[in-house]
Amino acid sequence: MPTETLDVAKFKSKIAPDWCPGCGDFGVLAGLQKACATLGLDPKDVIVVSGIGCSSNLPGFFGSYGMHTLHGRSVAVAQGARLGNPDLTTIITGGDGDGYGIGIGHFIHAMRRNINVTYIVMNNQIYGLTTGQASPTTTLNTQTKSTPEGSIENPLNPIQLALVSGATFIGRAFSGSGERMAEVMTEAIKHKGFSLVDVFSPCVTYNKVNTYPWFRERVYDLQAEGHDTGSWDAAMAAAKQPDNRIATGVFYKTSIPTYEELEPAYKFGPPAKQKLGLDKETATALINSFK
Repeated sequence: MPTETLDVAKFKSKIAPDWCPGCGDFGVLAGLQKACATLGLDPKDVIVVSGIGCSSNLPGFFGSYGMHTLHGRSVAVAQGARLGNPDLTTIITGGDGDGYGIGIGHFIHAMRRNINVTYIVMNNQIYGLTTGQASPTTTLNTQTKSTPEGSIENPLNPIQLALVSGATFIGRAFSGSGERMAEVMTEAIKHKGFSLVDVFSPCVTYNKVNTYPWFRERVYDLQAEGHDTGSWDAAMAAAKQPDNRIATGVFYKTSIPTYEELEPAYKFGPPAKQKLGLDKETATALINSFK
């Protein structure tokens, strides 16, 4: 039986990644490239939107349309792109500080609207770009540059937050398990509705606690244990995340109408492709007025 060869190369940019050697984001980039190739997507039909942070440099290393936006505003910009042209496969990439801190309001509202986008969060449990401050997912008592005596804040649980906010696909992966991570990403992108993939992506420079060995001793795959992805209660229980055993894989998925399917304006087609209703002379004059 012939082996299918995936054309991953078409999703590679001319710009080489410049993350620290060993950074988990290298694995995330490779996983996303493989997921898009697996789905047979065309780079011209994909847009990757990011905010600010080490991980938010990813669109520059990915061979498709991309936008590097403001801190915490990637979800808002991606919603605009998706609603303007719902023919685009819209993927958001960023870090835990960008998405779960600065941009958490946009994150919650996009989930409750069930916008058809995929959000991949590289969760390294630290602020990497600004050199090692505590982030919203930093574990209690962890010493960082901003918490030298240990963090006194309880960490945010993104899986549980997504469950109560209305996300219709919720997954988690570990960048040290590349094949499985790509599988979860593939399923998330294919899903119709808001998809979250929270990825443990170790920061080898500033987080000396949540390392590759630390995760390998603790992570397990929900699907290997027969988890019911249709059960909200089972997903919530699996997301409790004790320190000694951390669930990965697909927590929850359900099917309900997306925002785009319910929006009356789309009966005329994607807004970006609708005719302006102007004659050629007027349209040309309008365009020239911006020159």
